[in-house]
Amino acid sequence: MLSIPEKGRPWEELKAELESAKKDDFRWREGRMALYFYYLNEEVKRVQQEAYCAYWTENAMGQRAFPSMKKLESEVLQMGLSLHHAPGDAVATFTSGGSESIFLALKTARDWARETKGITNPNIVIPRTGHPTFDRAAQHLGIRVIRVPTTRNDFRADPAEMAKRITPETIMLLGSAPNYPFGVFDPIEQIAALAQARGLWMHVDACVGGFLAPFVRELGQEIPPFDFAVPGVMSISADLHKYGYAPKGASMMMLRDAALQQYQTFTFNDWERGAYVSNTSQGTRAGGAVAAAWAVMNFLGREGYVHWAKVIMDTVATLTAGINAIPGLAVLEPHELCIFVYRSTDPALDIGAVAEGLTARGWFVGRQAEPPGIHMHLNPVHAETAEMYLADLRDAVEEVRATRATSDTPVERTY
Repeated sequence: MLSIPEKGRPWEELKAELESAKKDDFRWREGRMALYFYYLNEEVKRVQQEAYCAYWTENAMGQRAFPSMKKLESEVLQMGLSLHHAPGDAVATFTSGGSESIFLALKTARDWARETKGITNPNIVIPRTGHPTFDRAAQHLGIRVIRVPTTRNDFRADPAEMAKRITPETIMLLGSAPNYPFGVFDPIEQIAALAQARGLWMHVDACVGGFLAPFVRELGQEIPPFDFAVPGVMSISADLHKYGYAPKGASMMMLRDAALQQYQTFTFNDWERGAYVSNTSQGTRAGGAVAAAWAVMNFLGREGYVHWAKVIMDTVATLTAGINAIPGLAVLEPHELCIFVYRSTDPALDIGAVAEGLTARGWFVGRQAEPPGIHMHLNPVHAETAEMYLADLRDAVEEVRATRATSDTPVERTY
């Protein structure tokens, strides 16, 4: 078991070791990954880092001690709320990521339903494409999750089937904007109308689309209504560290009405120190994450966000057209925004082997289980590598076909 060293080591030596430790990592700056990271360029990275370091020590929980934190956080949240058509009495919370935003939404809905409806054994009804974090949060919160198959032709939530699964203990319905497996928007208006009719909480998971879809809409692309402009939407989760381009550790959980926040807030008085109050699941919160989000939002401005949204959508068009032009491959339709899946249409072309061929060429491949395929989640840096990716994909497909032609031995693949 490793112990803390008896004596310290020089920083230059440690810095070199840290850089060396990355030698086997995939080269994300070169767009060699299609998940886990969101990157614009070195200029924005510098803004992120310098703003974060400017608030390296400040604790965003201690806003009486650091009033600047309160100001910066308030401005970030106001900008996020305005982007999502929030009414005047809406409120938002800065969180550490989509998982915490979803956790807080479920916690708020659970306590709301307990007090207003007397529900003590709650469940939520969500599409099968809903993020696994809903199950993880529900497990912690004592909530049962009822997952409902999506429609077969477009991978969207099926409101009619969801309605059939609602029970007297149901507290929440979910719609994604977009969902992560296929990158399509659920019919938020229909789900919200169902929630209103049944007196249920309606949450929109816009962790992926919340800071991208509004700007893609400004480009003229049709984006279905998904935010507080839709009656019945009670809460929204949206990640600043995705297409808000803040560094990791930044998300928002938004509530339509500030009066609902009483069900979110944790208050404790039974200790010697006095009152402890928190709207998050954290105690100490990194002030740097707040400062960096504020800096990037002001650095890019609406014009910058629209520009990079166009870069992403143009790259989606380039890659999907290129993939569809390769015999034996096809992009699943529909897909919207920044996520799509492609698969093999030729029984003789093993998509798992294609994925391995891409990995051998230095690409980190996201694999889709149902149906077996390759999952792509793009950000602006992929514009620089799209043609390189397509060339390597064509080579990988040819390699798989050539290998199969010389071998009759079937190979099992794990997806």
